[in-house]
Amino acid sequence: MDGLTERQLASVDDVVEAAAAAGIEVWLRGGWAMDFHLGQVTRPHVDVDWYCWRADAERLAATLTGRGWRPDPRMPVEVQLDLFRGDVEVSFAYLSRDDTGRVTVGGGPWTGTPLPAGMLDGPRGEIGSHTAPIISVAAQIEFKEMFPVWMPERPRRPKDADDVARLRASLIT
Repeated sequence: MDGLTERQLASVDDVVEAAAAAGIEVWLRGGWAMDFHLGQVTRPHVDVDWYCWRADAERLAATLTGRGWRPDPRMPVEVQLDLFRGDVEVSFAYLSRDDTGRVTVGGGPWTGTPLPAGMLDGPRGEIGSHTAPIISVAAQIEFKEMFPVWMPERPRRPKDADDVARLRASLIT
């Protein structure tokens, strides 16, 4: 495991600890969610992607900046919360609920768009002694398969196809 991967894993611990202490819910998404589901690091990651409730974003930002994280000025906080500490980037996409209680996108151009049912109901994931809440495997697969459909300017990447294959295989065993 390289140094960046170790620092990213430490950042997961830091975010989970800080969020829990502040009473804020967070869920891993993206490649790290897959790795925590599988119980191992499968590939290098550029950043650590999370979800949090939009209503908690300001409090989460204050909590994490108090622990040495700094805002990324390139990303408007109205869209999502991006923070850096050293060479580690964490990114929090926002969640909200609609009038029926369904989980929706909480920020950016797709605000209000419904997200997969049961997305937040997955079990915690773990890699060794590291544990974290993760989005459900079904939601992980749906996102990886649908991003190129939802955003045609973002073609399917080979790593996404590999991730889907790993996730599907994990459901069979």
